[in-house]
Amino acid sequence: MSKPDEKLNDIFTECMKNTEKFFNEVDKTTPVYHQTATDVQQRYLEAWKNVIKESIALQKEFAAKSGVIFDTNEEARNAIQNMIEYAITAYQNQNKIAFNSVETSQKIFDVFNENTKIFASLNKNMIEFMSSVMKPRAKS
Repeated sequence: MSKPDEKLNDIFTECMKNTEKFFNEVDKTTPVYHQTATDVQQRYLEAWKNVIKESIALQKEFAAKSGVIFDTNEEARNAIQNMIEYAITAYQNQNKIAFNSVETSQKIFDVFNENTKIFASLNKNMIEFMSSVMKPRAKS
């Protein structure tokens, strides 16, 4: 028959082994997830680019076939340029926010991991203290 400590060690060993198995699987799939997310983003951008280009081409063809002349003046060109500049600025700001969020999250995880180590160390000290107090003392 096994000792009580051996049973406890077995359960903890089993938990640790299976936890490692889980995180090894996560580690294997993380690069695939990143590549998939990148691929989806590229396809999304390509689809929008095609929608816009085809829409402009279709409108240009319609104008040519209908005989309507769409000359632009300086004001219309400026409006188009400004619209694109605002879109670029919005895109850049969106990226700054996303990158700042990632950076902040990384800092939070670093602090969380450090606090976890400190908390575990404190708990270990408490367990050592409590077990020393609870041990039967030899009678003198």
